[in-house]
Formats: sequence, structure tokens, C-alpha cells
Amino acid sequence: MAYDLQEQEQIDELKAWWEKYGNLILTVLTIVLLGFAAFNGWRWYQRDQAEQAAGVYAELGRAMTARETERVNTLSTALTDKYGRTAYGPMAALQAARWYVESGDAAAARARLQWVVEHSDQAEIVAIARVRLAGVLLDEKNYEEALKVLDGAAATVHATAIADRRGDILFAQNKIDEARVAYRDALAKADAQHPLRQLIQLKLDALPAAAVTS
Repeated sequence: MAYDLQEQEQIDELKAWWEKYGNLILTVLTIVLLGFAAFNGWRWYQRDQAEQAAGVYAELGRAMTARETERVNTLSTALTDKYGRTAYGPMAALQAARWYVESGDAAAARARLQWVVEHSDQAEIVAIARVRLAGVLLDEKNYEEALKVLDGAAATVHATAIADRRGDILFAQNKIDEARVAYRDALAKADAQHPLRQLIQLKLDALPAAAVTS
């Protein structure tokens, strides 16, 4: 069917418009489609990594139960090095650090806890790692470094545990008055149901009486 004059003009205008803007439109569409594909690919990659990490994490638990030191080393390293961006990386580091402490390997425990502090983006997990790392340093009598670790903690996350650990370190330094302040701070930050509350009160009550000044 032949086109009438008006239809032909519209077709010519469309052709001219496409010649002017067609390449730009195709480029934009290509970028959008590639971005969509990349986004879906990244989500698939994250899910796949998480599934793999979950399997390795389960193996790590079995290795710790069986007291297989070499496998614990290998699996915990794999979880931090290969799967550190998943949730299982920091969890594995915390679990491995506890296991190393119980096994008497303070250096390995420090390394795992320091990894969590430096690499995790979860404030709660980082706070737990700082409290435990300060505890390892306290056992090693590295008091100043332990206090520095606590000083870097977020003010509102696990504040009770952080203040309590600070009290332990100050007490070990024989800074009784400062330890008393720290324990009182910990109690002030603990609600009535906090699991540490009773222990903190016991430590506070056991401190020598404050010196009376004349």
C-alpha cells in the first residue's frame, strides 16, 4: 500500500530523528542492560560465596570439636582470606580466636581478633572482638595496648562489656580508684537484666575501700 504524503513525511521525520539520536539511545540501553546484568551477577556471586562459606564454617566447627589444630588453621584462614566479605568471615575469626585462647595459642587468637577489628563492617562484632582482644592483652600484661584497643571501640555498642574490661585492666595495674570508676560506669550502662551486672557488682564490692583523705 502506498503511503500518502503526510504519512511519508512522518516516516521521513522518524528516520531523521533516529539517525540523529539512534546511536545514543542504543548506547544508553546497552549501559542499562549491562548494569542490570552486572547487578544480578553480583547478587548471584554473593549468594554463591555465602553458601560456600557456610559449608566451610560448618567444617571449622567440626574441626574445633575434634581438636584438629591444622584443619582449624586452614579453615579459619580460608574463611577470612577467601570469604572475609561474607558474614561467616568475622564469625569464624571470633570462634577460632576463642579456640586458640583455650588451646593456649595467644598469638593466633590476637591475629584473628585483630583481623575482625580491621575488616568487619559490623559494629557489634567489632566491639566483641575489641573486648576479647583486650582480654588477651590483659592476660599477657600488655595493659597499655589493651586500653588502646578499648579506646577505639564505638561508644554505644557493648558499652557495658567495654567498661567492665577497662575496669579489669585498671585493677590489674593496681589503679584501684580508676578501676572503681570503670566498674561503676559499667553498672550504669547495664540494665537490670544484663548478664554481666551481677559479676560487675561483685568485682566492684571486692575492691579495697577508697583511701580517706584528711
